Amino acid sequence: MTNLPLTTRVEFIVELARRLHEYGTAAPRLEASIILVAQRLGLNCDPLSTPTSIIMSFSQVDDGVGGLAETTQVLRLPPGEVNLKSLCLVDEIADQVISGKLELAEGRRRLREVGLSKPSLPATMLVLVAYAVASACVAAILLTGWAGVATAGCIGLATGITALAASKRPHIAAAFEAISALLATIIATLVAVYLVPIQVRSVVVASLIILLPGMSLTAAVRELSSQDLVSGTARMAGAMAVLLKLAFGTVAATQVCALFGLVPPAVPLQAIPAWTEWVAVPLAALTFAITFRSPLRFFPIVIAAVIAGYICTRVGGAYVSAAFGVFAGGLLLGAASNVFARFFQRPGALIREPGIILLVPGSIGFRTLSFVFERDVMLGIDTGITLVTLLVALVAGLLFGDLLVPPRRKL
Repeated sequence: MTNLPLTTRVEFIVELARRLHEYGTAAPRLEASIILVAQRLGLNCDPLSTPTSIIMSFSQVDDGVGGLAETTQVLRLPPGEVNLKSLCLVDEIADQVISGKLELAEGRRRLREVGLSKPSLPATMLVLVAYAVASACVAAILLTGWAGVATAGCIGLATGITALAASKRPHIAAAFEAISALLATIIATLVAVYLVPIQVRSVVVASLIILLPGMSLTAAVRELSSQDLVSGTARMAGAMAVLLKLAFGTVAATQVCALFGLVPPAVPLQAIPAWTEWVAVPLAALTFAITFRSPLRFFPIVIAAVIAGYICTRVGGAYVSAAFGVFAGGLLLGAASNVFARFFQRPGALIREPGIILLVPGSIGFRTLSFVFERDVMLGIDTGITLVTLLVALVAGLLFGDLLVPPRRKL
């Protein structure tokens, strides 16, 4: 394929980069994948990926040394969202093109088809149910009691409906997180005041679990640790913006409710049967597989990865410290994702991304800003230090996992 016109090869690489970015690939892995594909096609490529853009300079390979750039492509893109099924399809198409089983033009056409495909109505309804079930499961893990679990499930469904509306209306999308946090807090407060006492803060955190940017914070720290400074800084700023909107929505709703005399009573942690947690975790794992749109045949592996990461966190936290538990979970998932990628020849992100969702400290970041907004600065600083500690522990675990089992695939 190295004898094909430069334009044909560049068009395929640009389309591949667009799809990888669209489906939530972090900058270091995206850049490494693009460089590898370009080399296989006889090109030198210098990519620069950020959460909202990709810049790529191409030149012909000349005795192993690249000359001046012959063409430069600049893509302006919205931040990507994790879609594991589409990521698998893109990875498979790239493999077929590199191996010569698929022509470049046909590969580019298939990449465009993947990008243009829309989820069916049943798939959309399934995602809405997953929002509700995930919120209810996390509420059970947080010991909010049965009333809190039911409330979180209802709020999670409302959040899913809001997300669906935001995907079709740009003016709603800009304030989507703030609107969701506002609605969640108001509904939880009304339930606590008029129906049954519940732990409002924990229920709100559980109902917003899908929106918390814990994975973005983790990806940002990992990019910074990999010296991908531009992308890491931009991703960190984006995650902080989401946290600010969520915290503002919660605090604004609390103030509005207080203005009307709606102040929920304090409720202690409520004991629920021990078996509830071990039902909630697999159910939550199933909903994460649905939300991240994992391929159906890999659902058992995805669910097992989430459960394994959670067990590592619980055991490590119980016997050593919370940070060690998160480190152990990250180490296990980082190594397991590379083993999976080697064995199945598919992206390790299939189990790495859903697996760390219960490890990422997004809820702690949310609580940190909530405390600051409520003028409890010292508690906010203390919680912020915990956030940084857990982020570093998780990223260190993932990096050590790569050392334990070196990745053979870039994704």
